[in-house]
Amino acid sequence: MGYTAIVDYGVGNLRSVTNAMAYLGLESKVTGDAGALERADAIILPGVGAFPDAAEKLRGTGLDKTIVAQAEKKPILGICLGMQLLFDLGEEVRPCKGLGLVGGRVKKIETVYKLPHIGWNSLTFPNPSPLFAGVGEGSYVYFVHSFCAVAEDPGDVIAQTDYAVPVTAAVGKGNVYGCQFHPEKSGEVGLQILKNFGGLNR
Repeated sequence: MGYTAIVDYGVGNLRSVTNAMAYLGLESKVTGDAGALERADAIILPGVGAFPDAAEKLRGTGLDKTIVAQAEKKPILGICLGMQLLFDLGEEVRPCKGLGLVGGRVKKIETVYKLPHIGWNSLTFPNPSPLFAGVGEGSYVYFVHSFCAVAEDPGDVIAQTDYAVPVTAAVGKGNVYGCQFHPEKSGEVGLQILKNFGGLNR
């Protein structure tokens, strides 16, 4: 049986993701080893904190190149800051290059509401994706963020939420997926999303 590699690069809530995968009966391995990422069936890139710090740590490990190469071959899921790192550029603190797997940039949410955006918000699905199979329109998931992705191609946006302004909640491009929310903290809906991801390459 294969496994999903959960990338350990010093930035991320690894335990809650690992626990959710174990609950679903999906084999996972927390690793910072490039070889383990190459052997995995799929990869999850978690992340918490500021974009530049995370991007620098990822580059410092050399795993950025591994992830970009593996995106040609297998499903990759970025979660929260991990999703933001999939984009070309982040504007948090200072302009900083991301992985460039999804075209676009990450900028501060321009909303009249309080930031950070913390709590449960509902999803709409502008474009179909296997990541949301069995997840109903209007389902609620859990967010914690002040910055949001702006995709170059609207076709890459597979879920949105509303926070006084439209906010990209999830993206999908080829093998690459990203959730701005935390599926591992989003109850049954989040578990369904992780289950769908786990089935993409099996």
